[in-house]
Formats: sequence, C-alpha cells, structure tokens
Amino acid sequence: MQKAITTIDEYIAAFPEPVRHQLNQLRGTIRKTAPAAKEKIGYGIPTFTLEGNLVHFGCFKNHIGFYPAPQGLREFEKELSQYKGSKGAVQFPHDKPLPLALIAKIVRFRMKMNLEKAKAKLKKK
Repeated sequence: MQKAITTIDEYIAAFPEPVRHQLNQLRGTIRKTAPAAKEKIGYGIPTFTLEGNLVHFGCFKNHIGFYPAPQGLREFEKELSQYKGSKGAVQFPHDKPLPLALIAKIVRFRMKMNLEKAKAKLKKK
C-alpha cells in the first residue's frame, strides 16, 4: 500500500524529469504571483488557497491540468483557445513550454476574485 502524498514537494518528486521541471515552473509562477497563498494537497493534487481555493494543478500522461475555476477560464478564453480544456480545466501539453505569463495573469485574476468575495462577506456581517 502506497503512502498518501501530503505535500506538493512529494507530489512533484513522484514524476520524472523533464515533467518535474515543468511542475516546478508552474508552482514557482503561482507562488511568485500569489506569495500569500497557502499550499496543500486538495482533491489529490497541488492546491493553492487564498480566501478559498485559488488554483489547482495536476500531472497526467500527456499534459499538466490547470484548474483556475470556470471563471478563470472564461476570462482568458481567447488566450487559452489553443489548448484543450473543459469547463473548469485547461491542458498544457508536456511537449510545449508552459505559458507562464498567462498563468500569472490567471492567478492574479483569481486572487482579485477571491479577495473581493471575502471583502463582500465581511461587509455583510
């Protein structure tokens, strides 16, 4: 029986290079863009939280899945149109460089959403 992965470091270490390099690039971009975000494993994948879930990512055979919530994808639909995706995820293929500047823009958008939502909740109290 395998030990459950409990940290993002453990998650990334489970993959071979060069995928591990891509995962570290993605993580570093998120951390740099959202330094106050907390890291955890949620839903079995790396998760960043800031006043709620911010973004998630996961590694698969042929791609890295990035999960910025449906709003994060809709806001950047045009820029993401070259990638496969679904309502809540976009797939970045392993054989292409990650769009790190776009990922940072998406993370900033999600941070703004989460912080505005938290501020609105405080006003209601």
